[in-house]
Amino acid sequence: MRPINRQARASSQFKLSKRSNQLILQIYTIIHTLLSLIAIFTGLIVVFGMLAGNRLNGWTKWFLFTAVATTITGFFFPFHGFTPGIGLGIISLPFLALTIFARYPKQLAGAWRWIYVIGAVICLYFNLFVAVVQSFEKIPALHAMAPTQTESPFKLTQLSVLALSIVFAIVAVIRFRPEPVRVT
Repeated sequence: MRPINRQARASSQFKLSKRSNQLILQIYTIIHTLLSLIAIFTGLIVVFGMLAGNRLNGWTKWFLFTAVATTITGFFFPFHGFTPGIGLGIISLPFLALTIFARYPKQLAGAWRWIYVIGAVICLYFNLFVAVVQSFEKIPALHAMAPTQTESPFKLTQLSVLALSIVFAIVAVIRFRPEPVRVT
């Protein structure tokens, strides 16, 4: 009978545990990324709907749900210390709460209409901001153009996203005048 090498077994279990944790983190990252992409996609549809004066109730629910989900899931990555992502998540949550409050309990009445519009565009902008950061980190061609994200291509892209978001917010505030919900 062969003697059991406890140290070898413990080392093997540690390696298996480490691989399992890496796999779980990869799956979690994929879920978080998918939620982010869905939030961006549905957010764009909602904003373009507002530009056309349409309420788009179903799309709005998906946008707000996935925007909240992606923000919350962002807090559960294994970070050490305070990061810009955590800071943006902390800033994003009150905007999401105010946007949801304006849309549902206040039903876009009075000033809550423009609060909702601006809040929705800001929430979309935050997701687009992170998408640009991640794109310049993960896509080799973009990373080569701005490896430290202090270079002109990165700054110009972020400035363009911000400028478009501001224009969308202004135009949506002007055009989004949905019919009040009628109780029958």
